[in-house]
Amino acid sequence: MTRADAAAFDNVSGLDDIYKLLATLDIENGWAKREPSMWALPKQNFVPAHWSYAPAKAALNAAGRYVNTELAERRNLILVNPIPGNAYPTVRTLVAAYQMVKAGETARSHRHSANALRFVLDTKPGTFTIVDGVKVPMEPGDVLLTPNWCWHAHANESTADAYWMDILDVPTVHLLNPMFFEHHEEGLEAITGTNPASPFRFAFAEIKQRLEAAPEIEPGLRRIELEAPAGGAAMVTIALHVARIASGAALKLPAMTSSTIMAVMAGRCEIDTGAEKFTGVRGDAIALPAGRDYAVRAMEEAYVLTATDEPLMKALGWHRPIPASLKG
Repeated sequence: MTRADAAAFDNVSGLDDIYKLLATLDIENGWAKREPSMWALPKQNFVPAHWSYAPAKAALNAAGRYVNTELAERRNLILVNPIPGNAYPTVRTLVAAYQMVKAGETARSHRHSANALRFVLDTKPGTFTIVDGVKVPMEPGDVLLTPNWCWHAHANESTADAYWMDILDVPTVHLLNPMFFEHHEEGLEAITGTNPASPFRFAFAEIKQRLEAAPEIEPGLRRIELEAPAGGAAMVTIALHVARIASGAALKLPAMTSSTIMAVMAGRCEIDTGAEKFTGVRGDAIALPAGRDYAVRAMEEAYVLTATDEPLMKALGWHRPIPASLKG
């Protein structure tokens, strides 16, 4: 198509002629846009969703017979939000996946610009995440961090397969496009030692002790933040909270611009999304997209982990409540 020159606009007889000429210049008019570029309230594109750990674990066991570490960088199952056209994110800015490393297996070292964390589900002593050469034990209930660009690998030196849930900010990196990924040239980074007290590890036993000492927010509810060693959010783009909810009590999460992935660490709870209710048990994952009120009511004493993009929203000045007119 021939690009219009300035003189071409001297002879137009109406807006249709202008639109045709603008199209040759890859320019879109700003007064009659095909789609609005701004809207009064945030859109609810992602939906609440629930994934059960039990069938995912069975699927990983089956995949383990056919998928080795040579075929896949990591043997994992991605929790894809069930909206039309989606093939990856769990919520807009975050993705969760179940991962399995077989007994005696090592997942080689790599690093990437995405931040990652692990919620450990089923392991035996001898299972480690290796972060920048240091072996960090992975025990059930632990939460481990892999900040962006840290070398990391996974080693299972036990006699039982190991399972955990990964949560990463890859969808955010995809959107902004600073994605870098690199394999370690040695396959496995050099091991310099083991550190159960690594600043990248929140041991579940210590989490429970902290919750026991924390004041009640309301009857039956205690909640703490898992902070970075220097203070503040656990990761640059992800904040982590753990709540202990007594049977019959509830954790209420008001509608905000931030999106959340929740993992049930222990117990049994009902998650009310407003439109539907999910029952979550240990190991289950729940997508809690921005823009809705949520209530997590314990059917028996429950521990729940929430990972949210709140630090990112705060850094950009976009963290705020969602008006009631958007809820539902």
